[in-house]
Amino acid sequence: MTNIEKFNNLAGFYEYMKTVMSAIATQKGGVPIENYAGRFFAADTLEMLVAMGGKIGTSADEKTRGQIEKYRAEFAEISDWVTPSKKPVHEMTLEEFEKVMNI
Repeated sequence: MTNIEKFNNLAGFYEYMKTVMSAIATQKGGVPIENYAGRFFAADTLEMLVAMGGKIGTSADEKTRGQIEKYRAEFAEISDWVTPSKKPVHEMTLEEFEKVMNI
């Protein structure tokens, strides 16, 4: 699987997750997404997606580059929602992850 395929898979997951989060927030009485507990996971996922997009760089086709820019802009709006350490989950050691999650 190429990096672009991995990026597209994660992008598909992220888009589906946003749909599910919206449905859950609606079912819970219209909870604003910024108050929904799952927003932290979504922000970490988006951060990872942006990082993957950065690694793909110019090797991506025009459509994928457009998606990368879209996700960068989206992440700029919610970057303060990421895991409190400000370190992406995919870069954490197990010990760091357990500490952040209070496990």
